[in-house]
Amino acid sequence: MAELERRPREDDTVRIENVEVWDGERALGVGSVEWSVADGDGTITGVSVNASASASGAAGVGTGASGDAGAGLAVIPGLIDTHVHLIGYAGRGHADFLSWPLTTRPEEQVLHGLAHAQAALRGGVTTLRDLSADEIQFSLARAVNSGLVEGPRLLAHGMVSMTAGHGDLFTPAAFPLRKPTADGPDECRKLVRQWARAGADGIKIATSGGVLSVGDKASWRNHTRAEIDAIVDEAHALSMPVAAHAHTAEGIDIALDAGVDSIEHGTLIGEEQAARIAASGVTVAPTLLINDRIASGERAVSPEQSAKAAELVSRRDALMRAAADAGVDFVLGTDANGHHVDFGDQMAEVRAMAGVFGWSADRALQSATSRAAAAIGRGSSLGRLAPGYAADLVVLRGRPWDDLGALDVSRIVAVVSRGRVVAGALPA
Repeated sequence: MAELERRPREDDTVRIENVEVWDGERALGVGSVEWSVADGDGTITGVSVNASASASGAAGVGTGASGDAGAGLAVIPGLIDTHVHLIGYAGRGHADFLSWPLTTRPEEQVLHGLAHAQAALRGGVTTLRDLSADEIQFSLARAVNSGLVEGPRLLAHGMVSMTAGHGDLFTPAAFPLRKPTADGPDECRKLVRQWARAGADGIKIATSGGVLSVGDKASWRNHTRAEIDAIVDEAHALSMPVAAHAHTAEGIDIALDAGVDSIEHGTLIGEEQAARIAASGVTVAPTLLINDRIASGERAVSPEQSAKAAELVSRRDALMRAAADAGVDFVLGTDANGHHVDFGDQMAEVRAMAGVFGWSADRALQSATSRAAAAIGRGSSLGRLAPGYAADLVVLRGRPWDDLGALDVSRIVAVVSRGRVVAGALPA
């Protein structure tokens, strides 16, 4: 990660001036953003707009004086990816997606997970939510969130899968070291409690089959209604939100009946499901790029995986466009795993969402900032440039709220996480 160009004292206030400000909801105009690092975690203390400044004003940083660095810079909140999988091969070359986790020790896996998290951070993503976590991700999250190592803010959901369910079918039948599963309402409650004790921020379930899991179909039911009700009830009793993997209309209905907090994928969302979701306020992470890439056969997928994705994608875009028009709150969720979708592809996913949903650039940016923050329960502290919010922000060239072509990693000038410059450099 990049070193601070100027490491402030703990009582310092840092300010970037004469930049165009987009605050997570709308463009404010040319102004400044100021943040304090006195609390060790970086908190925004002021956002001001200079009504007389021109849109092409120079940008500067410091503790009060204006600078005269390059023109045409903008600042937006750091992006939030609500659906990732950190543990996967992050080294040079390639490794088999399914076998690498089975043949690699946890001590080594956590280092690859950290590399993925830091790659996302360099790409302007300052918060990640891992949706199939265990002790590896919980340990990584504690290390990053305590400041022991540099990385984005991390949340981690423990997976409650059934025997022969979507999560379980990532592991070959004869392999002895299987992730935990739960069958029957009592076992489901127990596994929720075990994840809570281990440090989970939330719970992940599947209410349909999957694409990358081996031997199932997207249309398969996962868990009974009684089991799902037990999982959601126990998670909510322990103040943990529940994210539901669901590709099919039936899977979405099952998840909504149980009272989940978010739908992951939602690929075959129908008119009835869209109406229910819009009325309930449940968010949906559409994970577009990963299914496009699997369906096309790129990134070394099996014929089975490609066929399953192609069947879903062939019907997806029209259904999702209608759902967006009906008011469904789609938020950024990539399913990034370092193999099919890289940590750094998040901005490309936002552009893909705008294309499928027919969104304005403003609405697309909201899906990756303020709306994504609300989806993970952090709407009062993340995803906005406003006093009291976390100092997580991205400085880039251009105005992505007018033209999403400017939302590209090649245009990043600096990334600030927890008030510290972690990639690039603030204009001097």
